[in-house]
Amino acid sequence: MTTIWHNPKCAKSREALALLNDKNQEIEVVKYLETTPSRTEIETLLGKLGISARALMRTKEDIYKELGLAKIEDENLLIDALVKNPKLIERPILIRGNQAVIGRPIEKVIDFLG
Repeated sequence: MTTIWHNPKCAKSREALALLNDKNQEIEVVKYLETTPSRTEIETLLGKLGISARALMRTKEDIYKELGLAKIEDENLLIDALVKNPKLIERPILIRGNQAVIGRPIEKVIDFLG
């Protein structure tokens, strides 16, 4: 089972979902803007990705600038921002077991699916 954190409005996210469907993958689609991930889910995801909260953030989003997140170094505060503002979460994200990948560029999705 592959889980995809998906934003239907995002072309890259739609492309990743289409690739999963083309490869006949068993898929769980999580529309993370509608069903906001919990703090625990984000922390678990960060562990699977092996990255910091900032590396998961869309730093060009207006909300990133409005909240002054570029100046914040505290990982817990950055995770709080992701929970409160899921629009900040980079997409798409694919998760399978203890592995995860941010699907940008699409070649990362292809590699992840093997």
